[in-house]
Amino acid sequence: MMTIHAFTSFTYSYLNRARVLAATLRQLHPDWTIWAVVTDKTPEGFDFNLAKEDFHHVITAEDLVGDGVDQWLFGHDVVEACTAVKGLACAHLLRDVGAEKVIYLDPDIAVFGDLSPVADLLDTHSIVLTPHQTIPETDPRAIIDNEVASLHYGTYNLGFLALRNDSEALKFVDWWADRLHDWCHDRLDIGVFVDQKWCNLIPCFFDHIATLRDDGFNVASWNLSQRELSFSDQGEGLINGVPLRFFHFTKLGPVGDQMTRRYAGDNTEVFELWRWYRRAVEGASDRAIPEGWWYYGRYDDGAPIPKEDRALYRTRPDLRRTFPDPRRTGVGSFRDWRLAQEGERV
Repeated sequence: MMTIHAFTSFTYSYLNRARVLAATLRQLHPDWTIWAVVTDKTPEGFDFNLAKEDFHHVITAEDLVGDGVDQWLFGHDVVEACTAVKGLACAHLLRDVGAEKVIYLDPDIAVFGDLSPVADLLDTHSIVLTPHQTIPETDPRAIIDNEVASLHYGTYNLGFLALRNDSEALKFVDWWADRLHDWCHDRLDIGVFVDQKWCNLIPCFFDHIATLRDDGFNVASWNLSQRELSFSDQGEGLINGVPLRFFHFTKLGPVGDQMTRRYAGDNTEVFELWRWYRRAVEGASDRAIPEGWWYYGRYDDGAPIPKEDRALYRTRPDLRRTFPDPRRTGVGSFRDWRLAQEGERV
């Protein structure tokens, strides 16, 4: 039997969402192996016990990156960090674990339908991607919100990716992991957006690519203007009349609400689905995890690490050599040096 491994990447602040993903995926595909890629350390008083989770395995950034992980992570904000490890995780599952097929899903996705069509595509393709949009917009505001946004942030939504364990996919994974090691940053000023925009180049560099244009996959605010949700008499979710496979509940909160209202319009079923998702996330939340927790997001004295500190550190090899433990504070620390520099500029 073909071995299929699925994974998602998150910090403990997103564990509630990742739990919803894992539960919905495991319900529909109990024979798949589900991995949690965690770029974080557990907060005091919280126990991440796999025996009580829908994940089968967990792997950390420390496992994937190895020596120098603290310095490397210091150069990334939380979104950059969780996306930067995806290439290494793919390589681990394909090479070290020996998975025949690997599927990545963002933690803020819930699965509602059979994903076998993806697995079937991997019988004849090395890489499967979903574009943000599959139908051109006609409304000027939608063109800006959706098509122009895709020009900024990337043609494909890397909340989903599927790979077959063959030479072409491995070439892609090696290239992607290398780019993400050095260039997984939110730098739209130079044309880079974390892991996602790099994948615009996939059709240029690699063969056997499938662009999955089925309306039921990766439904989200960026394509709701062209996708209508309904429910069959049996309660099955349908998108434009085809089965809903998975919904990407991006930007849970005011931003997501605003874009959903803008493009769902009078499609009330979309709002029903969002209400279900909010309840599911709330039910999967754990009070032992502090709000906004990310171990690598603060100096060891609890002060948030400014993005400019991260950018400076990652671009200065001399600072990485001088301050190998950049989160440490106190005399002789990187933070101490930064404060002194700021004082000189005042």
